[in-house]
Amino acid sequence: MATSTGGALLARILRAEGVTTVFGIIDGTYFGFYRALRDLGITLITPRHETSAAHMAGTYARLTGQLGVCMASNGPGVANILPGLVVEESEGNRVLCITSARRSGAMYPPRTGTYQSFDQVATIGAFAKWSQMVPSHGRVAELARAALRASWEGRPGVVHLDVPENIMNSAAEIDHALWSPPQYRRTTATAPDPALVAHAADLLIDAELPIIHAGSGVIHAQAFAALRAVAERLEAPVLTSWSGRAAIDEAHPLAIPMTHVKLNHLVRNDADVVLTLGSRLGETDWWGKAPYWRLPREQRHIQVDIDGAIIGANKPADVGVYADVGAFLDALLPAVDAHLARLRPATRRARLATYRRHITRYQTKLDRALTDLRAPMNPAHVAHTVDACFPEGSVVVADGGNTAIWAMFYHRARVPGRLLSTFKMGMLGAGVAQAIGAAVATQAPVACIIGDGAMGFHPQEIETAVRHQLRVIWLVCCDRQWGMVKMNQSFALKPLKMLLTRRLAPEENIWSDLGEIRFDLVAQAMGAHGERVADPTALRGAVERALACGGPAVIHCDVNPTTHLWAPGLVHFKDMHAEPRGR
Repeated sequence: MATSTGGALLARILRAEGVTTVFGIIDGTYFGFYRALRDLGITLITPRHETSAAHMAGTYARLTGQLGVCMASNGPGVANILPGLVVEESEGNRVLCITSARRSGAMYPPRTGTYQSFDQVATIGAFAKWSQMVPSHGRVAELARAALRASWEGRPGVVHLDVPENIMNSAAEIDHALWSPPQYRRTTATAPDPALVAHAADLLIDAELPIIHAGSGVIHAQAFAALRAVAERLEAPVLTSWSGRAAIDEAHPLAIPMTHVKLNHLVRNDADVVLTLGSRLGETDWWGKAPYWRLPREQRHIQVDIDGAIIGANKPADVGVYADVGAFLDALLPAVDAHLARLRPATRRARLATYRRHITRYQTKLDRALTDLRAPMNPAHVAHTVDACFPEGSVVVADGGNTAIWAMFYHRARVPGRLLSTFKMGMLGAGVAQAIGAAVATQAPVACIIGDGAMGFHPQEIETAVRHQLRVIWLVCCDRQWGMVKMNQSFALKPLKMLLTRRLAPEENIWSDLGEIRFDLVAQAMGAHGERVADPTALRGAVERALACGGPAVIHCDVNPTTHLWAPGLVHFKDMHAEPRGR
């Protein structure tokens, strides 16, 4: 036993877990915690808004495979971090959120009239994996271990530990013995049942055309090399979910990029066996249903997931494997190798050749936009220029409605795991902080392609990047309108005129226009490099200067507002929201 504040003990537990970075805004209610972080050599990245801390922690976790830690102070700080936590739970990123609460005597239940208080545990617990309050100094270590155990068990998500300020900051006699992670949580990947691996291998070997549908489980397991090895052995096309995009190099001969939407539907209908890896097969996967997928009675389905509740939830699984995706692929490869003599590659190769021709034709169609050199620029130039100028392996973040679509269609994911967005929630503004979290995680320049509407949510974080000397370049596509909303609204109001003229007059739309914010000048006011570009032929030079400045930068990209409305593939996103006709 020794005297310690609860916050100092909590910091020591995180250090034993290998945590080196925490994201959050300092506050007196957890002084005992963040002071100990500094003393232990743990870096604190301090944003200007708590919700940004959650996004930074989630991105850090996604890119490193480690735990992302964020913190928020009681009452308003917790209220501010809630949107970020909701998103990170939805995206399935491994985040530990530590919050302070008012002193023990005034909380749980809160005394009537208590300042800066609400039921933080119940509120976060309504959506998080785990949420508990520490009732005494003596239970700090126990409940911290419980939070970490929950964090590393099953599908990644948000866990929450709420610590009253008197426990955080006051000293008491506490058992200082630290347990090592293997003493209280899982530290090895969940292994698959060998019999199910053998069954899966048989189905994949004997199939006429097996395909692999890779979800974000591949990214969280960092199983990129194993996915590629299995796909190459099987000569099986690899498709991805939205959030699984970048699980494989999209230039690989087996890759079917997610942006080739019609081709994805074709491949899913051609396949007689599907191997689904870490994907919920949710709405953005058309629920795994016809007519976008082959009927279940005609298609065998192998589904692997770390969350047993996901297996067979939307598409029936013939072989359901509860396991870590990486552990499954490591076990599957030798099982496939043992029976490669049975493989019949002719059909697979013929189909793949057909698919590559589809990809070439559609890419040629997309590339026509790059010949448009008018000012203000076609939005296609932004992602294309990022790909041309940023070092290979740089993280690219896409944020916004139509801006995110333009970014996705004109960026090719080459290095696995380096494409970020809020794929499951579509949260505007999250990309501002995601880019900062990515820069902390990778120590490399990060590109964030973001709409002016989305950038308006959190532009203050430019100063965070300046203060922490992070190489983030935000390319803000400015069309002064809520583009995706305006597109849908315009068709709802006057569909024939939209088809004929491609946009309505300003007075015909309903509250969908925005005023101008000079984001280049905002950046300069905060100490960052800032430029404004409207001519697409000048964009490359602006990006090169932003990279050369050695710190954060903002490029205000004036894009053609009419062209920006007509983002590629919008018809497919409309179809996605309708219930599939098949069963």
